[in-house]
Amino acid sequence: MPRSFSVGAHVGVKKRKRFWAFLVIRTIANALVITGIVFSFLAFAPFVKQEIWYWWKSNFQAISKPVDSQDTNQPKVKAVELPPLSVEPESKEFGIVIEKIGVNAPVVANVNASSYPEYIGAMTKGVAHAKGTAFPGSTKAENNNVFLFAHSAMNRVGAPKYNSVFYLLRKMEAGDRVSTFYQGKRYDYIVSDKRVVEAKDVQYLTDPSKEPILTLQTCDPPGMNIRRLIVTAKLVQ
Repeated sequence: MPRSFSVGAHVGVKKRKRFWAFLVIRTIANALVITGIVFSFLAFAPFVKQEIWYWWKSNFQAISKPVDSQDTNQPKVKAVELPPLSVEPESKEFGIVIEKIGVNAPVVANVNASSYPEYIGAMTKGVAHAKGTAFPGSTKAENNNVFLFAHSAMNRVGAPKYNSVFYLLRKMEAGDRVSTFYQGKRYDYIVSDKRVVEAKDVQYLTDPSKEPILTLQTCDPPGMNIRRLIVTAKLVQ
């Protein structure tokens, strides 16, 4: 066999090997990119869906007007008939409905807020109620603060249904209505305050309240555990 032919054949084999190696590497790289895109879509899809829903509702559907927040400071206001809801509560035994931001979830009672395994497990089933705080409708206890907390995180595997239940909580404003249900009865609260606090600031959970209030908490910004978003509402007497 001529030497030139042997060298040419060897070069051809090396080129084919390089081609197939390049093809394999590019295929793996493309597969990783596609996999990343798919997982990113699955992670962000619930949040994109909620943003689109809220934008559509804000622009093309009627949103109930906020109640004058000053009304909640008047102790002698007569009892009023609560407005009807557009959805059937998921739980009337213990549940929460916030029509403005599309929240409709059961509430898991008496969850230890300092036990990570316990409250993470509870939030796969709904909104968590902090152990030691009041229940909806409470007005005469030593502590009348109903403290509820839930996810606005991105862990779709850990809590697929209620993972982002409080994602739009940042849209709440003074005068907005929150409807709670406890033991078959409905108790509405009107938002009076919203603030972002440090994660270590637990006074909104631990400080008792003589005034009947509802405290809603989630992480801020959504999906991160840096700070806490606190929404406070007062009971409609």
